[in-house]
Parts: sequence; C-alpha cells; structure tokens
Amino acid sequence: MLRITLQPRWHLSQDDGPALDANTLLQLLAAVQASGSIAQAGRDIGLSYRHAWGLLQQAETLFGQPLLVRGRGRGSALTELGDKLIWADARIGARLQPLLESLASELEGELGRVQRRQRAVPRLHASHGFAVAALREQLAARQVPVELRYRNSLEAVAALAQGDCELAGFHVPLGEFEAAAAQRYLPWLKPDHHLLVHLAVRTQGLFCAPGNPLGIRGLADLARRGLRFVNRPEGSGTRVLTDLLLQRHGIATRQVAGFENTELTHAGVAAYVASGMADVGIGVQTAAHRFGLHFIPLLKERYFFALPPDAMDRAELRPVLTVLRSPAFRSRVAALQGYEAANTGQVTTVGEAFQGA
Repeated sequence: MLRITLQPRWHLSQDDGPALDANTLLQLLAAVQASGSIAQAGRDIGLSYRHAWGLLQQAETLFGQPLLVRGRGRGSALTELGDKLIWADARIGARLQPLLESLASELEGELGRVQRRQRAVPRLHASHGFAVAALREQLAARQVPVELRYRNSLEAVAALAQGDCELAGFHVPLGEFEAAAAQRYLPWLKPDHHLLVHLAVRTQGLFCAPGNPLGIRGLADLARRGLRFVNRPEGSGTRVLTDLLLQRHGIATRQVAGFENTELTHAGVAAYVASGMADVGIGVQTAAHRFGLHFIPLLKERYFFALPPDAMDRAELRPVLTVLRSPAFRSRVAALQGYEAANTGQVTTVGEAFQGA
C-alpha cells in the first residue's frame, strides 16, 4: 500500500544570507533539553560532537545570541530563545500535522486510483483526534487503505449526507448538553437511516500551565480579567461545547479575552497554552497530558463515526469495520490518557444512540 509522509521544514536566514536548515537544529536542541549534554544529544540524533557544536555556533551567529547556557560540570541548558524555538516547532507541528496528514492521505488515494484504475477506497472525514490518528495507524499496519480528510464535525456529517464520504466523525457531550449538541447534527443524520459505530468516550476539560499558577478552578474563570483564552474554530465539536458551557454560566463571548483566537486541533490548543501564548484552553485530556499541562475535567463525550445505512454490506468498508471492532484497536484506544474504550466498535442507529434528542 502506497504511503506518503509530508513534514513541515524550517529554513532560517538573515536577509539575503545563507539559509540554515533548522530541522536538524531543532532536533539537536530538543535532545540537549532532554539529556543536558551536547555530546549526548549529538549521539542521540546521529551527529558527531564537532557537527553538533558547529551547527549551534552557526545558529547563535545567525540569531546574535546564545541558544544554550553551558557550565563546566553542570551540563547544558536551553536559553529562553532556545526554549522558544522548541515551543514554536511544537506549535507548528500541532497546527500543520493534521493538515499534512490529510493532504498525504488524499494524494495516496489519487495516486492509488491511477495505479488500480478503479475506486474501492473508503473515505473518512473526521475532526482530528488521538483515537482517529490511532485508527489510521492500525489501518496502515494491516494494509487497509482509507482516504482520511480532517475537517470539523459539522462538515464531516454534511459530507456524509451529500455522499462525499463513507465515514464521518463527530462527537457529542454526555449529560445535560447531549440533546442540544445532537440537534446540530440531526439535519444531516437521520435517526432511521444512518448507522453509528462507537469510537470512544473521552474527557474534555481546561488546559492550564503546569502547576496551575493562576489558580484556575473552572469555566467561570474564563471571564476573569487578564486571563487569556485560546478557542477552537467555528463548526468544531469542541467549539459547540464551549458555546454551550459559556451559555450555562451566563458568560458572554465578549467577556472572554482571546475568544476569537483559534487553533485547529486539541494538540494545537495545548501547544499554544504550553508555549505561554494563552493561559487556558479547552480540549481532550490526552493533549494536556502530552504537553505536560495541568488539566481540569469538565465533562465526558462520545465520539462516533456515522455510516451510510448499507455500511455493513459494503465490501470496501468491511476491513475498516473489522479493525474498529478488533480487541487490538480497543486496547490502543484504552491506552490513551482520558479515553475509554468499553464500547469501541459497537454499531447502533442514530435513533438508538440519541433517544429523546
């Protein structure tokens, strides 16, 4: 099965001067941050000490200030600039990687169709999430082709209704907001028509700096003067949830500093907060855990893939459904921080999943 990988690439230069390939520099800085040693960092990423030292000197000349603080017998540590470069790279990866993965998947499908001269690859449209990424990995490991396009939940279910995909990912909070959130999708998902396969239950909450230095306790703090928020884009399931939570607390969007600042993914929000550009955001626990953030749980939600009514009879969908319903994939989802996989792979109708919604 053809696999395409796309990666962002940095180049740094001063005006018309020679450019420095920053990707190797960033790998080296991250390795120094982890080991505290230039020599060890070079070995970790396959560079000689001379090469690593020369790369650091070239970068420090370019920036006009040091990237490392070096002390005899005390190892090496990143300066504020070095630390900022690491976080900038993390933000770039969090923001662009889902887009690049989506584009790579589209290219795989297009080139694969030229090779096969036929269309037999199911299309999956879904908001970016850790369980969705895990599914893509499992499908690739089993040589099951799928065209994956990351888009928000409302766009995904609309695409299914219009025949532009065979699986559409969306999520709905459990509890008091379930009916209101489900109503956003029901114009496209018919209770007696579409099927749903349960992906996971996951925990959504607030992201704060490590140790929660600002003493954030809950959603009401978003209206606190001076607190900077980072949001998700309009149409995303988490943005729907955020709007519902603010309405319940009687908080107007104009009271939330940074409400219009958005990141495309949970990881993007986490990286934004971790880099110090915002004080708080909303997202899944897994992202907070991976970026070392303090996490305040707010509620749980169910994530589903919506399917056409004849999904169980479609030959091209059977391998995907087999992976979704496998013990191996269930274990993979259960291992994600903040995810529950007890019902992963179960198939139901929209009406059964949202009785009374």
